[in-house]
Amino acid sequence: MTANQTRHHGRHLIFALTLSILVASCSGGTNAVSDSEGVSSASPKLPPNTPIILISIDTLRSDRLPAYGYDGVETPSIDAFRSESILFERAYSNMPLTLPAHTSIFSGVWPVDHRVRDNVGYRVSEDTAVLPEILQRQGYATLGAVSAYVLRATSGIARGFDHYDDGIKVTSGTALGALQRSGLKTLQSAVELLQGNADSGKPPFLFFHIYEPHTPNDPAEPFKSRYASAYDGEVAEADLVMGRLFVELRRLKLFDQALIVLLSDHGEGLNDHGEYEHEVLLYREVLQVPLMVRLPRGQRGGTMVSEPAQLVDVLPTILELLDIDPITVNPSIRGTSLFDLHGRDRLVFSESMYPRIHFGWSDLASMIDGRYHYIQGPDPELFDLSQDPAETNNLLQSERATARKLSAAIDAIDRELVAPAEVDAETQARLERLGYVSGGASRIGDLPDPKSRIGVLEDLGRAASALAAGQLDEAVQRYSAVTKEDPGMVFAWEQLGKTYRRARDFPRAIKAYTTALANAPNGSGPVALSLAEIYLETGQSGLAREHALIAAPTQDAAHDLLAQIALLGGDLDGASSHLATALAKRSGRIEPLITRVALLVKQGQFEQALAAADEVDAEFQGRNDIEILKGLEFERGSALARLNRLEPAEVAFRLEIERSPAELAPYTHLAVLQALKSNPGGAITTLQSMLEVNDTPTAYLEAVQTLRTLGDEASAQALLRSAQQRFPGAFNQNSGR
Repeated sequence: MTANQTRHHGRHLIFALTLSILVASCSGGTNAVSDSEGVSSASPKLPPNTPIILISIDTLRSDRLPAYGYDGVETPSIDAFRSESILFERAYSNMPLTLPAHTSIFSGVWPVDHRVRDNVGYRVSEDTAVLPEILQRQGYATLGAVSAYVLRATSGIARGFDHYDDGIKVTSGTALGALQRSGLKTLQSAVELLQGNADSGKPPFLFFHIYEPHTPNDPAEPFKSRYASAYDGEVAEADLVMGRLFVELRRLKLFDQALIVLLSDHGEGLNDHGEYEHEVLLYREVLQVPLMVRLPRGQRGGTMVSEPAQLVDVLPTILELLDIDPITVNPSIRGTSLFDLHGRDRLVFSESMYPRIHFGWSDLASMIDGRYHYIQGPDPELFDLSQDPAETNNLLQSERATARKLSAAIDAIDRELVAPAEVDAETQARLERLGYVSGGASRIGDLPDPKSRIGVLEDLGRAASALAAGQLDEAVQRYSAVTKEDPGMVFAWEQLGKTYRRARDFPRAIKAYTTALANAPNGSGPVALSLAEIYLETGQSGLAREHALIAAPTQDAAHDLLAQIALLGGDLDGASSHLATALAKRSGRIEPLITRVALLVKQGQFEQALAAADEVDAEFQGRNDIEILKGLEFERGSALARLNRLEPAEVAFRLEIERSPAELAPYTHLAVLQALKSNPGGAITTLQSMLEVNDTPTAYLEAVQTLRTLGDEASAQALLRSAQQRFPGAFNQNSGR
């Protein structure tokens, strides 16, 4: 055990002892109710029109808060809130992933019931009764503001909300976890929603979600300098957001009269068992979360409940406080009111499907009975949480009866993994036509236990760091090593393809992505989408369309690609249809707005195209990911040129060349424009610049064809001869390939 692990283990022991002393000393008091007094004996009811605030601080471990015994960070706002709240000492997530966990919070059922088993590819079913929809029927104004793309409205999580702000700026190729905005920006949106509802006469239900302290951990100052742990720094930053939220709720005269629930969806590994993040393993550090309930006017504030709670308890708790029987909403509800936990012999179930879906390893399941935590997998484990909260001593052999009981409880649950999207016959036929077969993560036979492969996670982490730092050769080397060790791992092949693509080595990128898709169960939407983008970029529109259609059932961005492909083929009606879908599902993506500009240009609606381009500029304000504007200035220049506004058109084409020097069309259009302005020398210079930046047969062919368009056959022939010498066999005398 390292020195750092020893210190962390020691904190766990101190934390457990502290809680034991608190429970023992407060068991008969009036200020700290534990187990049997007050909280569970008399479930309160909310007055009519009580505001309800549900706060989710993503990826927050309970044992990294002072309210739960940790002294490594200061959280004055959460501490003050805890003093007016009921604290649930042992609350657990039912899956350590954001979308599935929040779906369980809203529905009161486990992921095995609502079937959302991953952050991508799954949508919340219309058949799943969810809290916002229930409260909406009760006359509430339902408002949501979230900080992460994984909770985007198109996932289905926004069903039942009157207003749901998921305005996360999306950049293609960015890791899913990095698609986030600061809690302070989300707070601004939440306050605006509450203010807009002030005169509606409806009580508000606000779902407020922040992404601190989810990775990548990069706290703002002064927290970055104050804390050695970036995770702790973001916990402190989250506390700052909470303090400002509480100030705003008081200003709006909502805080004191509201029911406020503060929780997290899951914890974070922080390398306690070899995993820094939270997707794969199922130890206590990723399952145990903070849960505090503040009743109106702070009733029962400062009390504590030690019986096990779980996230599926949130929905039935709110419903019972509103005097609604949860069973009438969903007879199969898994949760129990948090005010009715005393004396219950209950089991808390959790699972992780991530290692199976993404890596082709075994999935994991766990069951907690209060004292014991059993983790089921190829190499099962049993821990005594009361004596070993750090889960370092596997009691499987000495406590076999307990292990059998908890294993049998897991076996009684139908845990069948439903694919992210059912593949219809047409899509299956398309996969087969393209030579793909299912495999990889759906391998038949024994799957490796994730903890036996934990070193691979470290290798993947190092590869990801190299990729993020732009060290592409190192990233290729590391991802290639993983694919050799585990050739069926879809994720590693996908990341290798991403690395080659960034290096503009398209043949190798296609090979890596193709291997990933061949190993993915039922076809992988994200992989198919990446292949479609590469095929489109390399001029293979037929293959681009086939792969975009494979991706479309689960990847909203595929509809934008289909619109672009239709535009290239001159199918304006098809482009318009696909674009309508892309715009409806864009979730903050700017690319469909640029495609709209391109469609308007193709339709000859040049003034409308310019107005649409200005709208893109307005939405882009404040961002620095300039690469997502690829194509915008080219389309603007095309519209301006058709309106005979040649000077601003030239400016637009030059800006596009500056932003996307590898794209050929801006050069050729600029050259034609310069010729129209009686500047043939400028046209030649532009084409020379294109060839200097893009030393390829395709670029030479475009230059030859442009010269012929300009009527300069002599220069075209001279350039063609030069190209034939440079790229033998690439051209014929008729300038064809």
